[in-house]
Amino acid sequence: MRIHPIHMLRITGLLDGISLLVLLGIAMPMKYIWGIDQAVTIVGSIHGGIFTLYALAILYAAIRIQWSLLWPAAAVLAAFVPFGNFLLDWRLKKAQAHYQVKPFNYALIVYSIVFFSFIDLFTQLPVMSTFATSVGASAFIAGFVVGLYSLTNTIGNILSGIMTDKVGPFKILMVGLFLTSIALLLYHFVDQPYLLIGVRIIHGFVSGLIVPAAFTFSANTTGNDQQGKKVAFTGTFVGLAAIIGPAFSGIMASKTSVPFVFTCVAILGFVLTLLSAIFLRKFKISKKVKDASSNQTSGSLFNLGILKAYGGAFFLMFSQGVIAYLLPLHVQALGYDSKLSGTLMSTFGIIAVLVFVLPTNRIFDRVAPARTMAIGLCLMGLSQLLISQSTITLSLYLVLGLYGVGFAFLFPSINTMLIKATTAELRGKAYGYFYAFFSLGVVAGSSVIGWLPFTIMEGFVFTGAILLVFALFVVFDKQSSRAWNH
Repeated sequence: MRIHPIHMLRITGLLDGISLLVLLGIAMPMKYIWGIDQAVTIVGSIHGGIFTLYALAILYAAIRIQWSLLWPAAAVLAAFVPFGNFLLDWRLKKAQAHYQVKPFNYALIVYSIVFFSFIDLFTQLPVMSTFATSVGASAFIAGFVVGLYSLTNTIGNILSGIMTDKVGPFKILMVGLFLTSIALLLYHFVDQPYLLIGVRIIHGFVSGLIVPAAFTFSANTTGNDQQGKKVAFTGTFVGLAAIIGPAFSGIMASKTSVPFVFTCVAILGFVLTLLSAIFLRKFKISKKVKDASSNQTSGSLFNLGILKAYGGAFFLMFSQGVIAYLLPLHVQALGYDSKLSGTLMSTFGIIAVLVFVLPTNRIFDRVAPARTMAIGLCLMGLSQLLISQSTITLSLYLVLGLYGVGFAFLFPSINTMLIKATTAELRGKAYGYFYAFFSLGVVAGSSVIGWLPFTIMEGFVFTGAILLVFALFVVFDKQSSRAWNH
């Protein structure tokens, strides 16, 4: 017999109320009257653990019951008022019979897993190089450990895709989430450069297992006529991670430490591992999705639709690598404060999220992915060209906003194109290679532009030209696509 979410909330609420009374009525007098400091330390830790369970129970009940915000707000408030949990329990006992448990929307967990995977990546960006130098790494080693994550991530992506097709995405998700959470905790033990290199290899590899499995799981449990919109909404969580991750890690690392930042991300990973074990294991590929997949034109990983998706993934992140490398240098050369680079990147992320979450996301199920892909490439290429000519703050913000629109068009398009060009049986492997091209694109973007003898302006122009050329290839290769697929 399943426990009603409200009954679970009542149990954890009563425990939270009792632990609060023990803390206030026994532990604190023992500390301040009799000088026994350990009483507050021990009871406070126990109370903190119970409150965490209580908070999770509130979240679980809010999702499964889908009640108004008044109940969760009252539950949180009751936790800070002596005897508040007991009064709330009396109300919850009466209310329990009137609330039916709603079907759980598993997509929320998949979205959260995508968010976890990308916030794991984005929290590293502002702090990893400085953390490397703090443990004695040279400038060369610091740069090496930053790129090492993407390199080993690529290997994890490919292995994830192969294993996903063999054992299913759920098992790979569970392994990836749990091992990535463990790997994040290993940074606490890093005090030498060689230890950091070892942890980066482990971290990059195991985290590479997550994203291909997550996107395969989502694609295989979604109808073919809703893939574009769902992928666009998934992109919202990628964008949110890009906005929240760097700011969170930068602020928290300055007040605490880099390992503490990674510990916070690890806790999220452990929670998602538990939720996935409870809710995702029962989902299978629906008959409707299987039938749609079996009617697709090709069971090959080398049809032109897939190759275009791979190319789009590579150039999307190649462009991102160039932006990450050249934009701060461009802003600095113009004489502006370095903080402007961060706000410009945030602007691009916010615009992309708005396109993902607003009704504009319907376009990805109504327009052929090749067309929206070409539009995204053109907008991003044009933005790269315009950045090189932008010299005032307003123009930089406008161009980065345009870049955000292009990113928002390209990301769902290449995912939708991949889904439509693969069968469900090969989709895991296809996504594995797909996200391997993502990882390689980031490395190539910053490395290639750094190696070539370009000025900042020439680097932007070169990148913009490449994106526009690839957009032309996507638009004008319809006949070749038909010939390849047949």
